[in-house]
Amino acid sequence: MALAASLNSVSIFFVSLVASSVLLYASYLILLHPLRKYPGPLLAKVSDWFTGFHAFKKDLHLEIFQCHQKYGPVVRVAPDRLVFNTVEALQDIYQNGRVSKAYTYGSSVRNNVDNVFTARDKDIHRARRKMIAPALTERAAKSFEPSLMEHVATYLRQVLEASKNSEPLNMTEKARHLALDIVTELSFGSPLNVQTSDENRFVSKALAFGLYRGNIWHHVFYLSRLWAYSFLDLLFFESREKYSRLLDKLIRDRVARARGKSVWWEAHFLVVAGSDTTATATSATFFYLSRNRECYRKLAQEVRSSFASAAEIKSGPQLANCRYLRACIDESLRMSPPVPGALWRSQDPDDNQPLVIDGHVIPKGMLFGISSYAIHHNEAYFPDPFAYNPERWLEPRTPGKKSAYDAFAAFSIGPRSCAGKAMAYLESSLILAKTLWYFDFETAPSTLGEVGAAKGRERAGEFHLEDIFTTRHDGPYLVFRPRGELWKDLI
Repeated sequence: MALAASLNSVSIFFVSLVASSVLLYASYLILLHPLRKYPGPLLAKVSDWFTGFHAFKKDLHLEIFQCHQKYGPVVRVAPDRLVFNTVEALQDIYQNGRVSKAYTYGSSVRNNVDNVFTARDKDIHRARRKMIAPALTERAAKSFEPSLMEHVATYLRQVLEASKNSEPLNMTEKARHLALDIVTELSFGSPLNVQTSDENRFVSKALAFGLYRGNIWHHVFYLSRLWAYSFLDLLFFESREKYSRLLDKLIRDRVARARGKSVWWEAHFLVVAGSDTTATATSATFFYLSRNRECYRKLAQEVRSSFASAAEIKSGPQLANCRYLRACIDESLRMSPPVPGALWRSQDPDDNQPLVIDGHVIPKGMLFGISSYAIHHNEAYFPDPFAYNPERWLEPRTPGKKSAYDAFAAFSIGPRSCAGKAMAYLESSLILAKTLWYFDFETAPSTLGEVGAAKGRERAGEFHLEDIFTTRHDGPYLVFRPRGELWKDLI
């Protein structure tokens, strides 16, 4: 009995000690921490699990937007993190040579080899960006265009086949398969052929899982250093190895001398960035056009009056002069950005001068960022932010309108912005213009792709995204009708 009582006393002591330590640490985070003055949810002030939980739910971009609505333009979303929602902060963070990528990007580094996405060191990033730049230049895009057109033609023939029976098409699926074929041929000279075969379609799911896992670790970083890392690798070993072997083969076929791990990781980055951005931009624009018939009518009229034949729809002045087409894509990217969350940054480790972001002195070691989804729906820059309004991009750039252009961050800004921006615009423009040349379309007469009632997802006129660092989405489901006899070009 005496021994039992003694053990019970020891247990109570240790439980009390742990509880007191937790309470003291929480009190420090709330009352004494350098970020104590910034508003935010109580859980966010004491734990990384606030953002980690919403990263797990894939709705962190929605939660950050709602936090800004409640707390204002600067919100503390974790013990050591601030998220901003102003143009001034956007410039101060992403155009600032004294700022580098956050340590959380280290969770995505494999075999101690950085790629252009994970590199925190500016010299390494510059070297990695230089490595992929030749594939993304205007000259490279021009020489690649015939191959791009072949992939678009395959997509159009599939649309034509579905139109014969009014079969609804999931445009997310079509855009994703098309974008994967394009980016793999651009990068390796050999497409995955996922438009016509299901053999390599596992790649899309494998990429999505890797991004989703990495996004959780961005917000609960220590998980990337625990047993969960090895456990998840074992759980998905087969698909991961299958993807690795496929990528190795593509690299060897492209450049026989390319054996280095650095080449492998740059190739992996190109596949992710080159497919997700185009797929989101394209499927989102199809969604908004199908729900906004006046915008659809204006764009169809512009495309069909700007070209005399489908052969004229190619890169060049005629396509560039389709200003309403570009406005429709930009408005879709504004409302449903391909990377909707915050790209976390921190003060450069070698910089010891005070860092000021939008008037706020940021203590060294803290993380900060801008959610593109939140700033794209900031009424100060985009009046009626949940309305699809391509005309906002065609209005004169008055001083009042300049802030809207400054707040547009679908591809981020500054030296770390998306290197494939021009290629993404070209692909999306060609896909949309060619589709509107050959077909009319409307939403499928069913409940396919309907939104749920979850908080932040109740707006039926919004193309909803799942935040996995990039995005996952579904739909829109559309039915196509050929325009006259033009479809004969596709046979």
